[in-house]
Amino acid sequence: MSTPLELGLDTFGDSTVAADGTRLSDAEVIRNVVAQGVLADRVGVDFFGIGEHHRDDFAVSAPDMILAALAGQTSRIKLGTAVTVLSSDDPIRVYERFATLDALSNGRAEVILGRGSFTESFPLFGYDLADYETLFSEKLDLFAALRTEEPVTWSGTIRPALKDQRVFPRTEKGSVTSWIGVGGSPESVVRSVEYGIPMTLAIIGGDPARFVPYVDLYRRAQAQVGVSGMPLGVHSPGHIAATDEQAIEELWPHQEVMRNRIGVERGWPKITMDEYRSEIQTGSLYVGSPDTVATKIAKTVKLLGTDRFDLKYATGTMPHEQLMSSIELYGTEVIPRVRAILECD
Repeated sequence: MSTPLELGLDTFGDSTVAADGTRLSDAEVIRNVVAQGVLADRVGVDFFGIGEHHRDDFAVSAPDMILAALAGQTSRIKLGTAVTVLSSDDPIRVYERFATLDALSNGRAEVILGRGSFTESFPLFGYDLADYETLFSEKLDLFAALRTEEPVTWSGTIRPALKDQRVFPRTEKGSVTSWIGVGGSPESVVRSVEYGIPMTLAIIGGDPARFVPYVDLYRRAQAQVGVSGMPLGVHSPGHIAATDEQAIEELWPHQEVMRNRIGVERGWPKITMDEYRSEIQTGSLYVGSPDTVATKIAKTVKLLGTDRFDLKYATGTMPHEQLMSSIELYGTEVIPRVRAILECD
């Protein structure tokens, strides 16, 4: 690995329930996400990422606002998104917001840029889904130019051209730390290298080994353009409890509801318990005791040569108390175990 391994956590700010099953208000969920980020900082997690969505089952539509709150309540953890939907945002405003967050956090801000796994933001902000590819391609091109923090001259089809335009504030470290979220498109892998923006793989199902060709392409593309050592990130879902069976039982009802709700929209069959357990055993659900989850994370890190692994610890309506317990176990038990396993190999 080109840099020391970082172990992070991600949440989408899913709309959650109280212990009695009643749904919490969006405001309560947002305040709970802040508490979760503060705990992650305290127990030694390296990165805390918050996703952006614009639909009923997620409370967070403006992750940078929550990250700004966390900047003032944390001291060492890196703070970023998972992901920022660049296609339906303005690259200049994105850069300005995260440069501001970088100042508030003393250089800990990061942004993961992506297309997003849902499309609600496109009509919401007046974009045509027919322009899906062009929007992301041109906005990423502009964002990459802004990262130099030098005067930018740029032209495209989606907005008026810029000539010698500077964007403020500028960061103390020279650029906002940025990543590109990739779900499995070879073109996205190559684009990441061309722009010099590291890739983070969203591996949300199936054997992680199926992403080895994308990692190989990532390394080959770096060699072809004459760069090396670009870090590689991985994002996958999971849940940690005292025992394997407790973790499996706690996550299942929330995983089932979330998976089936999205499945109705996308034409997927309903998830079964056998499918769920199979994904835990051989796929990309990191569910179990600290030993089980640490062993599985270490295996993925070694397989893909990743520099960061982010566990998406929040799934569906899982109560805040269970999420806090999972975070505590991740920081105090899983992270040390992963590092010990890798040091012994």
